[in-house]
Amino acid sequence: MALPAPFTDWFAARGWRLRRHQADMLAAGERGEHALLVAATGAGKTLSGFLPTLVDLAQHPTDRLHTLYVSPLKALAADVERNLLGPIAEMGLDISVESRSGDTSSDKKARQRSRPPNILLTTPESLSLLLSYPDSFTMFADLKTVVIDEIHAFAPGKRGDLLSLAMARLQRIAPGLRRVGLSATIADPVQYAGWLAPDADAGTVTLVEGEPGAEPDIEILLPEGAVPWAGHSGRYAVHQVMEVIAGNRTTIIFCNTRGLAELIFQELWKVNDLSLPIAIHHGSLDREARQRAEAAMAEGRLRALVATASLDLGLDWGDVDCVIQMGAPKGSSRLLQRIGRANHRLDEPSKALIVPGNRFEYLEARAALDAVEAGERDADRFRPGALDVLAQHVMALACAAPFDEAELLAEIRTAASYRWIDAGIFARLLGFVRDGGYALKSYDRFRRLAPDGQGRWRIAHPRLAAQHRLNAGIIVEAPMADVRFRNGRRLGKVEEYFASTLTPGDTFAFAGLSLEVEAIRDTDLIVRATTRPARIPSYMGARLAISTRLADRVRLFLADPASWQRFPGDVRFWLEMQALRSALPRPGELLVETFPHEGNHYLVCYPFEGWNAHQSLGMLITKRMERAGLQPLGFVASDYAIAIWSLRPVLHPQNLFDPEILSEEFVEWVERSHLLKRAFREVAIIGGLIERQHPGKRKTGKQVTFSTDLIFDVLRKYEPDHLLLEAAWADARERLTDVARLGDLLDRAAGTMLHRKLDRISPLAIPVLVLIGRENVAAADIDDALLGELADSLAEQAMRPEQAAGTGTGVSLAARTDEA
Repeated sequence: MALPAPFTDWFAARGWRLRRHQADMLAAGERGEHALLVAATGAGKTLSGFLPTLVDLAQHPTDRLHTLYVSPLKALAADVERNLLGPIAEMGLDISVESRSGDTSSDKKARQRSRPPNILLTTPESLSLLLSYPDSFTMFADLKTVVIDEIHAFAPGKRGDLLSLAMARLQRIAPGLRRVGLSATIADPVQYAGWLAPDADAGTVTLVEGEPGAEPDIEILLPEGAVPWAGHSGRYAVHQVMEVIAGNRTTIIFCNTRGLAELIFQELWKVNDLSLPIAIHHGSLDREARQRAEAAMAEGRLRALVATASLDLGLDWGDVDCVIQMGAPKGSSRLLQRIGRANHRLDEPSKALIVPGNRFEYLEARAALDAVEAGERDADRFRPGALDVLAQHVMALACAAPFDEAELLAEIRTAASYRWIDAGIFARLLGFVRDGGYALKSYDRFRRLAPDGQGRWRIAHPRLAAQHRLNAGIIVEAPMADVRFRNGRRLGKVEEYFASTLTPGDTFAFAGLSLEVEAIRDTDLIVRATTRPARIPSYMGARLAISTRLADRVRLFLADPASWQRFPGDVRFWLEMQALRSALPRPGELLVETFPHEGNHYLVCYPFEGWNAHQSLGMLITKRMERAGLQPLGFVASDYAIAIWSLRPVLHPQNLFDPEILSEEFVEWVERSHLLKRAFREVAIIGGLIERQHPGKRKTGKQVTFSTDLIFDVLRKYEPDHLLLEAAWADARERLTDVARLGDLLDRAAGTMLHRKLDRISPLAIPVLVLIGRENVAAADIDDALLGELADSLAEQAMRPEQAAGTGTGVSLAARTDEA
């Protein structure tokens, strides 16, 4: 397809050429085909997605809505709006572009429904709200294209479920609608094409591959001394990071958590002797603060920006010279996404540095670099569409117009996420939306649908439409839990995710004390001081887990001494000593070590399945050890290992890793803990059973918790197979505990277990045992020197070559002990 003159002139004025993938997207648009573009960051993906729209609108002007662009972030939609308006004005095109999100004024929202722009930029939640209005049928009647940007950020999760359902409704309103997906980091394009296509028919989607760009320039930033034994922050390298910042025009420093971002920002300021302008950007900051940082970056006023995933999908600044990843990348796709923020030009290499926090993270960083070089991406695991999201969508459509049950089911089944819904399941779901289900149907407040006398369902009262629009949404903010003594004295707050894993009698470390949970009331943890060891470590929220593919590469490193020559001397010597004193697992093997240490008995295993799975498995094995009379005292988990300490030794660890643990201890643990109640609270809010807001009033977290806990108890007693309890169980298993990886591990554990009974701590166990010292330090700002002393003490015991376990590895010990 030839570009019209205004476009060719515009490209020529910038010294650009039409890329092959842009021409392919134009051709797919001309043929009316769905398309999925997978292209490197900086390849002009967004322009590629919009070119068919701009050309069509230039040749066939209209005053109707032509293209809907859906973004994962409000800020990204606003950035695209700015970037589109410039070229449109420069080419003299009569095309209107607007964005719509929660920040858009009510007057503008109302006008957009009656007089929409040619191109509307929005989010999945705002699109769902648009579909809840009766005028959605006229607003979208002439819609030609929907563009899904950063499709990998949607498809596997609940926001993807909502978007999949919204596209099914749009396709019904505008049968000729063309769907377009854009992404830089997809491992399996066919899988995503199936999600994007009507009826999940991947064959109807044209796959377009972007032109290859320059290979990224990635290095691992090693410390001036030895690679640390433990830690995730990389804060030891702040002086080196500051030197990198000073040597570049603009640098983005990515951190995996908001807390780490705050820490690194403060540490950089301490060594910012040149007073270079540095800012911070993450999701907990006020919107205006984030926008100020973005504007300063766009105007070139910042030398560095410390950020989290808030910029992963990010705003594109061409003059970013370098990206620094603090701590392990956790996945090759995430690393590539972040690296792409540097230069953002296809023909120039993106420069990046990884600062590993510890020796395992060094192996992970090396694995990530190898994966990037090999073109390997992290696979996403799709799961069936969530029932609470479907319930919200059905209510939205009822607000727009009465519906026929069979016709709506047929429409829903065209959405890839919901191909699995049959008439029986849909009847149950409709019953829930209609009146809350069997146990709740006698209460008027849960009656939301009523027959319209013509065989269809309608909303039971007009006010329900306003209530739905006020409360709809997929993202549920988790409240904090107050930690209190029985006399009311408050010690502080912990994240509810952590609180949800506790039951009365559990202990945790907080505010410099060992605390025992006496009771859980709403969002209060009632505790008392105890002399018992803190069994469950205090942590802040779920962490990013190492991807399966990176974990596989780390396992290969351990089993291949020839590959160690690429590693720093201290890392190489660490692995050599482990091979001499214990063993290194082969791929597929589970290494379990048992040894005495400081008067207790330790079991350390190395599953490499990620922190979330390890945290769950640690709790379950501890429960099983209690029943066996082994008197466990506590455990810690990392992405790579689990360490459990007890008063009595574990002689037969195979008995602890029985797959039946998932159908016995797991179920009991979930039901006794507040894990299931927390999951139920979220699905009840998303499914519309509980309202967070009324006109002019918002419920507190305590009020929402009280309402959902009350309903939860009623349903557990009178309707244990209720649809929302089913949805809550699915969430608890899938999202909160990473059960899929846990199940895979347990299935192979007994047959592949390599048990080493040692007389003392092994070299491989040092990083995870240092975590025990970290959890026992009361201060919020843990002193690195103290942890360093602990690590040195453990290393002094573990790295001595005498008293070897006699595994007969025959590896060379050329490196000196003091290198460790």
